[in-house]
Order: sequence, then structure tokens, then C-alpha cells
Amino acid sequence: MKSTGLPSILLAASLGALSGATGAADYKQNPFTLTYQGALTENRPGQVSIHPVTYKLHGLDIVANVYTPANYGKGNGGKSYPAVVVAHPNGGVKEQVAGLYAQRLAEQGYITITADAAYQGGSGGQPRNVDKPAYRIEDIHGMADFISQYAGVDASRLGLLGICGGGGYSLSAAQTDKRFKALATISMFNSGRVRRNGYVDSQLNTIQTRLQQASEARAQEAAGGPVRYSGDANLTDEQIAKLPFDLYRQGYEYYWKTHAHPNSTFKYTTSSLLDLMRFDATNQIELINQPLLMIAGSKADSLYMTEDAYAKATGTKDKELFLLQGATHIETYWKQPYLNQAVEKLTHFYGKSL
Repeated sequence: MKSTGLPSILLAASLGALSGATGAADYKQNPFTLTYQGALTENRPGQVSIHPVTYKLHGLDIVANVYTPANYGKGNGGKSYPAVVVAHPNGGVKEQVAGLYAQRLAEQGYITITADAAYQGGSGGQPRNVDKPAYRIEDIHGMADFISQYAGVDASRLGLLGICGGGGYSLSAAQTDKRFKALATISMFNSGRVRRNGYVDSQLNTIQTRLQQASEARAQEAAGGPVRYSGDANLTDEQIAKLPFDLYRQGYEYYWKTHAHPNSTFKYTTSSLLDLMRFDATNQIELINQPLLMIAGSKADSLYMTEDAYAKATGTKDKELFLLQGATHIETYWKQPYLNQAVEKLTHFYGKSL
């Protein structure tokens, strides 16, 4: 089923807290270094709270934030809550859009968790900024491990939300991890397809050249040489304005300016391309039999990836493609009314599915 909007009566319902979430916040002014407008600055009794946690995953320290609903643990008589795991975008960290959606879902009564990927952000792992699909998928399983044991969580009502690159990895994780009873994506980004073919399949003629570069980078690492990185650039405003795609132009604006965080970076080890370029988020996607909601902006130049995955997800009888009319990819991260619509849609979806 494909839908393109929400009835106005639904938009007005239970979203008053979102009215200020249109801009950004300076991470330096937030005690949790959160970058989004309306972010928590302290935990107050009876209100939504944030809990920084650290846990081990294959010997690495993983840093995460757990968000709990209002009145959590306060005279609830053993009340249990559904939970949602939130996977962040490529290059993103838990303090940006993943934290925003985690907080908003907590406002709707869910315990949520979002963690920095292994080798990225504040989490452990060397060399820094390895971006291998198997690691990102394992991060999602690890968040499920941790939050399933968290006080008050009903592990039988566990949902998954993946944003951008985290959306592609969530599609893969949910194929086999049936602890997830429902799966949603926002602005899904198929990392393997883009690293292999280029964005909007614009680099098909250089695949073998880039594979050779990745192979050489791996050889250099194995020989004890310096780690090579891709995706790292220091562009001027003029150079950013000339980038060919909205995702890149607005992405630089989001990650470098309005929602910048010191742990967030576009760069990744060039040797990661050996794994990335043979990965595809839609491979074996028919294994997903859980309810599936895919949200994307109608004007996003990344929409082709969501539409492709949605068409291939033939294993579930309960799926919906929901378009945020007028939104680009990055605008789904922060801009009203798109944020309001997405949160309302997610609340309804998880409420029905969990």
C-alpha cells in the first residue's frame, strides 16, 4: 500500500511537543551534546529522560543513549513498555537525527535506544571509521541484545527504525532477527549500491577502478602503512552549492553546520569498500516477513532506493510506502511538518504492530 499524507486531525493529535523541533541546537550548550532542537538538557521527574549507557559488543565498548517515557519507573506497578531500536545514518552519530527520533518516540510511550556504530562516533574500535556492513548490522543486533534486558522493556514488543544508511542495514538485520516484530525506515539509503554504482547510479563506469583502489588500501594497511580514507572533504560554501545532488548539498549543511557534532564525519576507511561494494540492502529482502513501513520524501533524490526495496520486499503481507510530500532526503531529519508527520505515522505503525 502506498500513501502520501496524513489526515489533518491526526497531525494535530499528541504532537504538541514537536512544535519546536524545526531547527538545531549547539552541541556545546547541551550536557548530552545533542544537536537537535528540543533536545533534552536534563532529566526531570515524571518526564521523558535520557540515559547514557555503555556496553560490550565483541570486546568493543559501544556508547548509546536510552530514552525512557514520562513516569517511567515511577509507581507503574511493574508496567512494561514496547521498545524501538534506532539505527543512525552513515556518518551520523546518536546525538543527531537518530536521537531526535528516539526522543520523539519516547514521548509517545516507547523505550528507545540509539548507539554509535562500532568503530565510529564515541564507540570503540580501531582503525577509526571502519564502515563495513557486517559491523553495522551487528550493531543493530547488539542494540536489541541490550535493550531487551533493560528494566521495564517488554522484549516481545521490539521494533526497529533505521534512518538513511541505518535504514539499509536495518533491512538486512530484520531479515533474520525475528526479535524485531516491526520494521520502519526513513529515507533509506542502500550503502552498498551507492558505493558500488555511485549515487543515482552515476559511477557505473568506474567500479573496477575504485575496487582496485580499495584493494590497494587494504594491502597498505596489511603492510603496516597508514590507513587510507574516502569521503573526507573540506568544501567551501561555493563548492557545496555546486554539488550535483540535494542529498550532498543539504547533507553538508546538516552535518557540517546546523547539526554538526565532533564525532560525526563523512570519512570511512577506503578498505571498507571491499565489503561495501559487494553488499546490497535488498539482497534476500524477501526474508522480511514482519510489518514494514518505509517513509521517504517525495522530492528526495534518494527515493529510488526506497522504491526499489519496497518493491522487492515480497515476503511481508503488511507493508506501506509513505511519502512526505515536498520533502527532500535531509529535510526528513528535522524539518516540520515532515518530522511531525513521520513521528505520527511511526507511532500509529508501532502501536498497531507491537
